[in-house]
Amino acid sequence: MTGEQQHPESQYLDLLGEIMETGRDKGSLTANERLRYVLGRTHRYKLDEGFPLLTTKDVFWKGVRVELQWLLSGDTNVRFLVQNGVNIWNGDAYKKGYKKAMERGRVPDLSLEDFGHNLKEDDEFCERWGDLGPVYGAQWRRWKRPDGKKVDQLEWIMDKLVHEPQRKHLVFSAWNPANVYEMAPSEEEEMALVPCHMMSQIDVSEDGELSLIMVQRSCDMFLGVPFNIASYALFAHILCEISGLKPGEFIHEMHNTHVYHKHFDAAKEQITRTPYPFPKFQFQRPIESINDFKWQDAKVVDYQHHPRIQAELITVGG
Repeated sequence: MTGEQQHPESQYLDLLGEIMETGRDKGSLTANERLRYVLGRTHRYKLDEGFPLLTTKDVFWKGVRVELQWLLSGDTNVRFLVQNGVNIWNGDAYKKGYKKAMERGRVPDLSLEDFGHNLKEDDEFCERWGDLGPVYGAQWRRWKRPDGKKVDQLEWIMDKLVHEPQRKHLVFSAWNPANVYEMAPSEEEEMALVPCHMMSQIDVSEDGELSLIMVQRSCDMFLGVPFNIASYALFAHILCEISGLKPGEFIHEMHNTHVYHKHFDAAKEQITRTPYPFPKFQFQRPIESINDFKWQDAKVVDYQHHPRIQAELITVGG
């Protein structure tokens, strides 16, 4: 990268500043939190020029890999996550089931922290209270058709990449109205958190370059978006590895793009930092299928980053 070229991380840092300076404010219906937002932004990352793991703070790379393996497997219970030290979905599991039962006097009162401890230490407790309903993994791997049969969207995508890679309909979706809020037929069939990254499309050029476009309806810029960028960049590399295609671009389409007021100080600190070069990416072994991927298989090389910036994970939904 020459001095005249803008670092690809600058688009993220510039947007953080733009939101805080010019965005509109609104509150949350489900929590006493306020956010500032802009609408409709698109960022692009060339995957052959470096892996977009942001460098102006330490991004939770293990969490990215563990969560993606969990999503690709079709799992919807947090057990695998908590057993691997990833607790980012605990608040959603707590709100979906246990907290409601607690408010109805059906279970002992537990704080979120104690709930998380029980998820990790008690398999029966996790089996009962750790399920999130039909979230991403269920939609990607077991989308229910009107006749009751289930569609594996990712297997369909992989078949297309092998046999018809230049088609324009390589789309998979996590947004299923039948499992969203009041449209769901029951609490059990409602998602704990409706999809933020809700739809993706894959494009393959004539020379075999794969690009992945992800559409995100709700974008928590400080905590969520760095994680999402890395997750979908990794997803693109997995697709390329399995299909024998070359990495192209990750294109990130963001709709409601926001910074929570509680994150302003942390975001202001981040935008003062100068990015380091992005790391390189490699697999530790060949990956033969979606089901073959294990989080330990993915490695970044020369990840130089600024120190972590502490900020509260806000679980609001909506």
